[in-house]
Amino acid sequence: MKACILHAQLPVAQSPLHLEEVAVPEPAPGEVLIRVNTCAVCRTDLHIVEGELHARKMPLIPGHQVVGTVERGGGARFAPNQRVGVAWLHRTCGDCHYCRSGRENLCSHPDFTGYSVNGGFAEYMVAPEDFVYPIPDGFSSLSAAPLLCAGIIGFRALHLSGIRPGGRLGLYGFGAAAHVALQVARHWGIEVYALTRDERHRQHALELGAVFAGDTFDMPPMLLHAAIVFAPAGEIVPAALSALEKGGTLALGGIHMSDIPSFPYSLLYHERVIRSVANNTRHDGEEFLKVAAGIPIRTHTVEFPLTEANTALQTLKQDAIRGSAVLRVSPDA
Repeated sequence: MKACILHAQLPVAQSPLHLEEVAVPEPAPGEVLIRVNTCAVCRTDLHIVEGELHARKMPLIPGHQVVGTVERGGGARFAPNQRVGVAWLHRTCGDCHYCRSGRENLCSHPDFTGYSVNGGFAEYMVAPEDFVYPIPDGFSSLSAAPLLCAGIIGFRALHLSGIRPGGRLGLYGFGAAAHVALQVARHWGIEVYALTRDERHRQHALELGAVFAGDTFDMPPMLLHAAIVFAPAGEIVPAALSALEKGGTLALGGIHMSDIPSFPYSLLYHERVIRSVANNTRHDGEEFLKVAAGIPIRTHTVEFPLTEANTALQTLKQDAIRGSAVLRVSPDA
């Protein structure tokens, strides 16, 4: 099979992914072999490729927003040729106190798709059947791929922000996750304020129903009940805190962020809260996919062939993607 292999973490400008011919992986007991149709490209992939996240496996096939069809393996949960999705959380131990208390996103011994195990920048991959999702009807494989991380993490961030119907929510950074989270928030009757540096992304937010779109460091016209920072820039945190009402929550939706600068205690006073969003649980994914199908979510995608995975990463780094970049791995996807 063809796969994009990372042999060394390097700047994406150096095109570090190499398209190679490798053996089709064999599913272990409890795993399914998946023929990959599409795989969305996430900013986390960028952090992994460039080394902002330390290597957990090398060489590595990245990619953790995978839509494909079951070829073989597994038990009774999925039938051959059934369309499925694979997300970031690849496997958990099931035994640690986090797993036993319903917090498997914090598992002490997890595996992550496209990070500690090979992912979906390839024609085939394997995954534990218990961590694979059925893809709802109504989504093409191209439009479903961004739901598997951008969508799930945005959904978890919405919950952890504590925002309620009728509330005012700020979204800082407007890429793949934010453009999905905005649609969920609007469906829940929440006012959304988008703050992002690129005028194209501000216009996109307004088209999707934001009531305001400004520059990253603009003060929104009204104080916010909650905010989510999706951009990996720590300097946004003080600005976002200053835009919160008393008792508001600031959720940090990325797996990596540059250092947060010091700021006066007054920004935290009045019971404002900062909290990170770490990984996802399977319940997050199952609940979100039901909500996404019910709305229904409409993802905005920019398509690249597997051979142009480096170009997709370079374009993402330049913030030139409107919505989500998606690799089309199978021509008939």
